[in-house]
Amino acid sequence: MSFLVAIDQGTTSTRAIVFDLALALVASAQQEFKQIYPGPGLVEHDPEEIWATTVSTVRDAMAKAGARAADVVALGITNQRETTIVWDRSTGRPIHNAIVWQDRRTAEACARLRQAGHEEMVTARTGLLLDPYFSATKVSWLLEHVPGARDAAQAGRLAFGTVDSFLLWRLTGGKVHATDATNAARTLLLDINRGTWDPDLCRIFGVPMSLLPEVRDCAGNFGATEPGLFGGAINILGIAGDQQAATVGQGCFAPGMMKATYGTGCFALLNTGDTPVASKSRLLTTIAYQIGGKRTYALEGAIFIAGAAVQWLRDALKLISKASDVNALANAADPAEQVYLVPAFVGLGAPWWDPQARGAVFGLTRNAGAAELARATLESVGYQTRDLLDAMQADWPGASDAVLRVDGGMAASDVAMQFLADILAAPVERPAAMETTGLGAAYLAGLAAGICPGLPEFAATWKPAHRYVPAMDAEVRNRKWAGWRDAVARTRTKI
Repeated sequence: MSFLVAIDQGTTSTRAIVFDLALALVASAQQEFKQIYPGPGLVEHDPEEIWATTVSTVRDAMAKAGARAADVVALGITNQRETTIVWDRSTGRPIHNAIVWQDRRTAEACARLRQAGHEEMVTARTGLLLDPYFSATKVSWLLEHVPGARDAAQAGRLAFGTVDSFLLWRLTGGKVHATDATNAARTLLLDINRGTWDPDLCRIFGVPMSLLPEVRDCAGNFGATEPGLFGGAINILGIAGDQQAATVGQGCFAPGMMKATYGTGCFALLNTGDTPVASKSRLLTTIAYQIGGKRTYALEGAIFIAGAAVQWLRDALKLISKASDVNALANAADPAEQVYLVPAFVGLGAPWWDPQARGAVFGLTRNAGAAELARATLESVGYQTRDLLDAMQADWPGASDAVLRVDGGMAASDVAMQFLADILAAPVERPAAMETTGLGAAYLAGLAAGICPGLPEFAATWKPAHRYVPAMDAEVRNRKWAGWRDAVARTRTKI
């Protein structure tokens, strides 16, 4: 037997998945790791724990599959994007905890840059907005707040990377400092039109270019793992940020195809082809994938809190004992009650980009209780997705007839996905193969290895497991939508 291995390093857990050469799942392993909250709006991870869970899960998954290193044709990496790590080149040790994409500590720095008039140029070159979500201001914060970091960076002793780069450095024993175009496109430092790091952007953010990894295609040679890690060297042949890997795994290769991944947050990507579409609706223009030196672009909308809101019900409010319990609880809600949860726990993402907004609940009555709050939590994901789709349709006519392909943990909820179809008034398709993020990483590695089919042939293998069709009355839909928009407006004005 021969295999492909995917590392799926996410926000709350690390997974390793073993596929056969037909891209059928053979075995997997998963480990959660600690979420660190040093203060309000601050989110960190321990890079050493990320590394340890990566090695452990790969070993476990390979053992379950009966795979030796010699049996693995290629390894692909997909990862939480924007999360920022700076480490010492000589030791490989991080200088600080990873600053997670959800972290809001640089909101004021972004506001200052915006007030200084930089956002128009930044957006034109990167497709992004000045928001603490992205990596550049996180790097700058580390250089300013870790003693000696700025001098060490100027002397070339430090390296920066998103999680893929850090794992690649460790996996190759410090031999390769690289990233792929999709992760690089999330830093605020890459000119997505040219596909290269931009010196002007680096100056604006105070990031020395000596820190930056080499930018490569998503499918290609990223070196090999150190032999001692997994019992032999394994070629690393694919890297993509998690949302782009899911786009690949969902076979969204044609302009107009759209996917949404519902994990900790929700991220919707709309393929716009070989030309970047400048958003007028405060969406992001990003690189969907880069293969053979050719970039394909996407419009993206980011919802910061999706599945994390269900975790909040479980962990903070203790309303459910496990995440899947939310479905039965939501089904018990009184339909006459209309409760809205705006889950702005770490601010609002697209199309609002309000980092100072905080979560709020509206519409409570004496009759509203746990069931109504559970339903509001699931519905909040549908409402936020419609915000994104409406913005995409305003930006690009090709979005009007899009069928939404969904994946991620929350996509397993029939309650959430049916409401999504209802509030969008559009079909929603859930694939038979739900591990689309890991599948995308494995496919990219297999493509570079020459054992996986080309993009059109791979897309033709996509199969739906369920298709959700809108069933909500238009009057009800419009009333519920108006209530959501009112709730968001009240949240944004801090009422």
